[in-house]
Amino acid sequence: METLKVGLIATGGRGHNGWQAHQPEKGVTIVAGADIAPKAREEFKEKFPEARIFEDYRELLKMDEIGAVFISTPDYLHEEMAIDALKAGKAIYLEKPMAITIEGCDRILKTAMETGSKLFIGHNMRHFPVVLKMREIIQSGIIGDVQIGWTRHFIGYGGDAYFRDWHSEQRYSNGLLLQKGAHDIDVMHWLMGTYTKSVVGMGMLSVYDKCGRRSPETPGCAKWDPAQYPPLEQTGFSPIIDVEDHNMIMMQMENGAQATYLQCHYAPDAERNYTFIGTKGRVENIGDSGDCYVHVWTRRGPRSTPDIIYHIKPAVGGHGGADGPIVDNFLDFVMHGAKTNTSPIAARNSVATGVLGHYSMRHGCNRQDIPQLPKELIEYFENNQVKK
Repeated sequence: METLKVGLIATGGRGHNGWQAHQPEKGVTIVAGADIAPKAREEFKEKFPEARIFEDYRELLKMDEIGAVFISTPDYLHEEMAIDALKAGKAIYLEKPMAITIEGCDRILKTAMETGSKLFIGHNMRHFPVVLKMREIIQSGIIGDVQIGWTRHFIGYGGDAYFRDWHSEQRYSNGLLLQKGAHDIDVMHWLMGTYTKSVVGMGMLSVYDKCGRRSPETPGCAKWDPAQYPPLEQTGFSPIIDVEDHNMIMMQMENGAQATYLQCHYAPDAERNYTFIGTKGRVENIGDSGDCYVHVWTRRGPRSTPDIIYHIKPAVGGHGGADGPIVDNFLDFVMHGAKTNTSPIAARNSVATGVLGHYSMRHGCNRQDIPQLPKELIEYFENNQVKK
């Protein structure tokens, strides 16, 4: 049986997703972890007593027996760690966003091609049951050729998750069109079968700049608490907040279609609502995980009476049941060359759209054109990372 030894760079928090890779019955074992937090290292050692644990991820990368690593660190560390891991000959599962700059993404892609080390980006929404159903519907042709895509993203936990720690500063996150929006921009690209050609952005910091702050010496706590609402009555927010708390972008697609993405971090509820309108109908999700629905309209009539209703039942596992399948897809890709739902090129293009959407809104709301990648990079990744 073919075997694969795995290391985790960040073992706590989102790093727990990588724990699912430990599947000895399939020949996959976690043999090492690295984390700067003592508590995370202790927790990892309790879970995997035979594994080695490090404070410095570079020590983990020196282990020749490790064939693959999960990188689940904060966004601003992705570029450096990914390039180091690729140069060390490791296949990598890199959490999204790929990096916080376009240049950083392009350096990762170039390094992956030059080294031949496998690169996989953790865009787990490509494994969400509701997203897969909407893609199936669109690809069936029942709504015709998609001309418009709209996404409304209500982030009821935004104040807790993104305005109390490092996410609140541009130098660490660039902006929340990356940490959150990269998911949805990628989904829109995937379902519409195209990428953004140019983008215009508008947004501002409208609420959390007025909230009570913690001192710089007090550690941030991004734990969600339903009692921490409405935001203007709360305190404990980051001492530095310079990212927008609502964002809106308009996207001109390469294939002529158009799209919008709207995001709000002080809404009381939480849901992603996608709508795609084609030449013969419309599709929309009602709920994005758990017990949710997909509605399809193919005849004229009120919104309340869709022509087709699909009931998407709850899936087991984190992030709407997507975390388990995406980890398995990564392992199958590394061990057997399986095709992947996710795409490093698509991940880069979602970051590029978010980066330039933020640049637009911060510089007069002017149109920004997405820089193109070299043809050889695109061909390499479209060929499942096998050189022709």
